[in-house]
Amino acid sequence: MFDSSDSDSSLPPEFFEHYSSGYEAQRLQSGSSLIELVRTQEIVMRYLPEPPAVIFDVGGGPGIYACWLAEQGYEVHLIDVNPVHVELARQASQRQPEAALASIEVGDARDLERSDASADMILMFGPLYHLTERVDRVTALREAHRVLRSEGLLLAVGISRFTSALDGMRQGFFDDPVFTRIVERDLMDGQHRNPTNNPNYFTTAYFHHPEELSTEVEESGFLHEKTLPIEGPLWLLDSVVNNFADITQREQFMKVAHLLEGEPSLLGASAHMMVVARKV
Repeated sequence: MFDSSDSDSSLPPEFFEHYSSGYEAQRLQSGSSLIELVRTQEIVMRYLPEPPAVIFDVGGGPGIYACWLAEQGYEVHLIDVNPVHVELARQASQRQPEAALASIEVGDARDLERSDASADMILMFGPLYHLTERVDRVTALREAHRVLRSEGLLLAVGISRFTSALDGMRQGFFDDPVFTRIVERDLMDGQHRNPTNNPNYFTTAYFHHPEELSTEVEESGFLHEKTLPIEGPLWLLDSVVNNFADITQREQFMKVAHLLEGEPSLLGASAHMMVVARKV
């Protein structure tokens, strides 16, 4: 197990405090986060190997995506640094005994206790923004490279450098001068800090410029295939957020999101971006 004392950039106490309520288990069910969920699933489905394949969900949180994949016949192993999330994932797995997760454990993305070439696919939907130092992100990516089989795929998510600025305009957070200072630092160096602990302002994290994601995965030994916007600009529009639960309207919104994927100038407008990379 990774010893946090070995790193100058270990996950800080506010990270665990932010997630201590377990809210992450419900976050993706409504609002703009529902767009994140549906779009993430749609993108993942494009790249899934045939089941049963072995998938490691590294930083898998409370198991939303891991349990969804297990229901489709995959052998899914969830690893997360937060014991609260690991327990929530265990409970979620128990609720689907016919498609339980293969394993659930507390662990660190920078030091996976897994054999070389033991996974067909790796998901990293949290570590790249919760590890605020580049050396730690590259270490985590190299660990993913090590445990992937040849030609295996990595799907990894980063938060856009511009997310706080855009979200602040959408939700009116700029009335708070503290939030303005948060955004100023985000835009300067990507180091997101929230001294207020206001959960609406997120927690300690790193926000990427779009091109940084590809650079980091390539430095870690991967072949970068593409970087895709998850929400695209959809999350910024109340007319979309408020109607996304309607299946008929959702289909139209998803078509638009797909059409906009290929426009690189819009990539930074997405709250989340997904890297698709291959071990060769």
